[in-house]
Amino acid sequence: MTKSPTVYDVAAAAGVSTATVSFTFRNPGRVKESTREVVLAAARKLGYVPNVSARSLARGRTGTLGLFAYDFLWNAADRRVPAGGTLPESHLLQGEPYDDFRLFPVYLDEVQRGFELECWRRGFEIILGGRKDGLSESIITEIAGRVDGLAVFPRRLPAETLAHVARRIPVVEFASGDDGGDYCHITADNASGMEMIASHLMSEHGLDDFVYVSSASNADSEERRGAFNSVLEGSGVKLRPDLAYAPATIKPELSRLIDAGTLPQAFVCASDIVALEVIDALGALGVPVPGSVAVTGFDGVVAGAVSTPGLTTVRQPMSEIGRLAADMLIARSSGETSDNKSVVLPVRMIVRGSCGCG
Repeated sequence: MTKSPTVYDVAAAAGVSTATVSFTFRNPGRVKESTREVVLAAARKLGYVPNVSARSLARGRTGTLGLFAYDFLWNAADRRVPAGGTLPESHLLQGEPYDDFRLFPVYLDEVQRGFELECWRRGFEIILGGRKDGLSESIITEIAGRVDGLAVFPRRLPAETLAHVARRIPVVEFASGDDGGDYCHITADNASGMEMIASHLMSEHGLDDFVYVSSASNADSEERRGAFNSVLEGSGVKLRPDLAYAPATIKPELSRLIDAGTLPQAFVCASDIVALEVIDALGALGVPVPGSVAVTGFDGVVAGAVSTPGLTTVRQPMSEIGRLAADMLIARSSGETSDNKSVVLPVRMIVRGSCGCG
């Protein structure tokens, strides 16, 4: 077998340093275009392909970051391939994604986009991972062995699992937290956002009867609910029981409130996706929004801008959250340290038609 060409062979053929060859493949923006073309031509002629594994061993780093999420359109792969060699469509999709934009985990997508752009800009590769079932801990631990740092979307994962991983590599969780933990947190200003929603509904619309709707119990959702309730309590507004959102039960739950004559003046939702589902369900039950009830969201996803009515919401800087997570992981994996392990980014309220404005 012919010996594979090395970075030294390419450098000699191109008349440049080995560092220039390395930058040409890892961070091409740092190399002048004319020089880059010379290096690439030499690599093509010699049949050179960078050996990432060898480079990682030499540096003691992989040059790769991990991103772990829990919300996916796709079912887990079925390894029982039928005789025909192809899987039926039902094994691959939970639903046709183009039928309903709410199937898309749009918050996750925007954060991931910012994460990917920063990794690309800094010359880092990405490993994406995810799991819906109880095997999340095993998958996260396995990914941690292949990356220099790991960003994780929150869900019901034990804190000790992330703490265990954080003893080996830097970890950032996209959720609120404090500086005293074993890993970092990046989130939006949930409290400020909900305070803006509550103040707007009470001062601009004179409302005083609300139901909070949430789909999951996590730090961000709890922080939003707590801030909203604090504003209501401070204003002397009586708190009503929360409404737990699930796709299969939201319409029956709303129907129950309608039949009992206890429909609130406004549904304040923990996310835009929940808010849009509430609007749809109310419409199907003959309750117009905002004619009979107001609805607000939180996140600021694109779907809320094109819905009917447009969704009043709080916009958080999702792409910036992802970008900052990658930046923090790269810095910490390079040995940089900081006492600030919790970053909270500002939010802004977007007023549209679902609250009664416009």
